[in-house]
Amino acid sequence: MENTDTLDKLNVDVAGAWAQIQAHADRGEALQADAYRLAFADPEFLLRRETRGIRFQLEMLKPDLEQQAQGIEHTIVVYGSARFPPPEQAELELAAARQSGDEAALRLAERRCRNARYYDQARQFARLVATYGKERPPAERIYICTGGGPGIMEAANRGAHDMGAQNVGFSIALPHEQSGNRYVTPSLSFKFHYFALRKMHFMMRAKALVAFPGGFGTLDELFEVLTLVQTGKARPVPIILFGTEYWQRLLHLDVLVEEGAISPDDLKLVTYVDTPQAAWDAIRTFYGL
Repeated sequence: MENTDTLDKLNVDVAGAWAQIQAHADRGEALQADAYRLAFADPEFLLRRETRGIRFQLEMLKPDLEQQAQGIEHTIVVYGSARFPPPEQAELELAAARQSGDEAALRLAERRCRNARYYDQARQFARLVATYGKERPPAERIYICTGGGPGIMEAANRGAHDMGAQNVGFSIALPHEQSGNRYVTPSLSFKFHYFALRKMHFMMRAKALVAFPGGFGTLDELFEVLTLVQTGKARPVPIILFGTEYWQRLLHLDVLVEEGAISPDDLKLVTYVDTPQAAWDAIRTFYGL
């Protein structure tokens, strides 16, 4: 009974400490240091510069242990723009823009409608992966993993969700707060503060990476993986660039070969595809599935 009382009191102390710092943050007030507070229940202490290494460890451990517990060992990571809408939303925006008579709004709506096809294709690709995964024994299943946000990320999580498959989301805390999209499996929806730890988790279980058209974030993640594989810091995995026209217009990788910055063989690290089936076939061929 005494042990139970102590544990209950400890839980109250931890919850109370976090509730106190949140209340002060909401009011814009500084939190007064409390030397008597337990160190691991002291948010002010844990948020100090000197304890950053501990926060790194926590962001490393929590998603890893939770995925282990749920049998998530093999993933296909899908990157892409957070700004590409579902086709049904894009069509509504286009109809509204046409009615408004606003030329700028119409151009924007037409572009969003054009890019919405990538949302649909990412969703279809994830369905293929999820269908395969459900047919395999638990230890061999492959799961969709994304950055957990909207756009292409939502589409891939949604495709897996369509098939009743678990899927993973690694969200990042940003100034404009975004929660994980509604299609991520709730027990596999993780939130990160550090980009570096988030990218590490992407690679830890990745059997392939599929990059749909995107912006700075997509490029950052893509080149991180390319560098790790090129330098042998990560095992070779299929790196699929979905949307040949987009990627070849954006990335002139031949220039790097011409200038001696990379070797000709480095160009073989990426595969260009234009359909969900082609992306899945490239991965299956790589592993002989």
